[in-house]
Parts: sequence; C-alpha cells; structure tokens
Amino acid sequence: MEQLPASVDRDIVNHRIIFAIKAIRETRACTLHEALDVFAERYEELRRDRPDDFTVSREDYGRGFYS
Repeated sequence: MEQLPASVDRDIVNHRIIFAIKAIRETRACTLHEALDVFAERYEELRRDRPDDFTVSREDYGRGFYS
C-alpha cells in the first residue's frame, strides 16, 4: 500500500475512524468512496499484523458508524 501518514494507523487503532478517513482523503486527494476503500484495506492489514494494539473488538469496531 502506498505510504500513508503514521497518524492514519494511530487513528485506525484508536478507533478514530473519521480522523483516519480525513487524513487519507487529504493525503491521496481522493473521493470519500476511495478513502473508505483505503481505510478498509489498511484496517485489515493492521488487524492482521498488530491485533494486540486494538482495544475494540472487530465486532464492535464499526458499530454506530455509517457512511
């Protein structure tokens, strides 16, 4: 995956979804839909590579977030 700011990973791990998507859009100059795709891909990578860093379960992570 193309380099993203470290803040994106921190925001994803810390359940700060809106901030992560905003940083992706600013970095990539992309649409919201494209940013959501990048977010989802990076989220899965982080869940796979750094599962212990997450404080919210996979089931609860997106609860209440609608795009």
